[in-house]
Amino acid sequence: MRRLPPLGALRAFEAAARHLSFTRAAAELCVTQAAISHQIRQLEDWLGARLFERRGHALTLTAKGQAYLPELAEALDRISTATVRLMEPDARPLRITVLPSFASRWLVPRLAAFRALHPDVDVRVESSAELWTFATERFDLGIRSGLGKWTGLKADLIARESLSPVCSPTLLNGSHPIRVPADLCRAHLLYDTPREAWRQWFDAAGVRKPETGIGASFNDAGLALQAAVDGQGVALGRLMLAADDMRDGRLIQPFDITLANDYSYWLVYPPAAVHRPDVATFRTWLLSEAIHWQ
Repeated sequence: MRRLPPLGALRAFEAAARHLSFTRAAAELCVTQAAISHQIRQLEDWLGARLFERRGHALTLTAKGQAYLPELAEALDRISTATVRLMEPDARPLRITVLPSFASRWLVPRLAAFRALHPDVDVRVESSAELWTFATERFDLGIRSGLGKWTGLKADLIARESLSPVCSPTLLNGSHPIRVPADLCRAHLLYDTPREAWRQWFDAAGVRKPETGIGASFNDAGLALQAAVDGQGVALGRLMLAADDMRDGRLIQPFDITLANDYSYWLVYPPAAVHRPDVATFRTWLLSEAIHWQ
């Protein structure tokens, strides 16, 4: 006979542990904060162990809570996956949320090759900068930029990223030719996030960056690269995203000086997701493609 705690209490704990917040867990499960607190106490009494430390307004997991969360999250994911598979055995697409810049500059140009290899997998991509928590079944996979640590989720490294100036070949011999790093002091610099990365690159090149930079700012790396392709200025490009443009001659990298980016690209998903054949197939293909790029 299986010895199982109340399912409602398990769901309350998993949501609260993932968010480290009773309030956000209550909003996710559409119950009151008091109900979450009651279910957590019920579970702790049932287990005979404390799962959370409450210090003022801060909520942290105890050692036992930390050990319990990944096992429980995977079990709930598998129950959810099995339920959806039972209810939609033949019609469920593979839904992926992807950063807009990664989608437009790297993933979408390669999707035709994936479909040629796996025409039976119905891939649906939604580009968004929102960090999806997988609290519901809206997405199966996510491609994100970060440090690779998301509570309750698996994260496979797609590629580490580096930054370097990139521009249209037409700028090399324009009104302000670009020959040495110091020439960029007179160029139109294209900024994205983080904006201070340009200053870090100038420091690495041994050049003092002008205090007032001339150029446009974008909230998306793909937009900055497109502006560079169009000859609007020099972008501090993410080299993985610029790879196709450089290969086809739309962009060039005038200097070999690169700046390591703290954030890398990751494939993020609930642990149980890889039990789905289409998820496993896409994961294998994506990581193989990333190795080829590097």
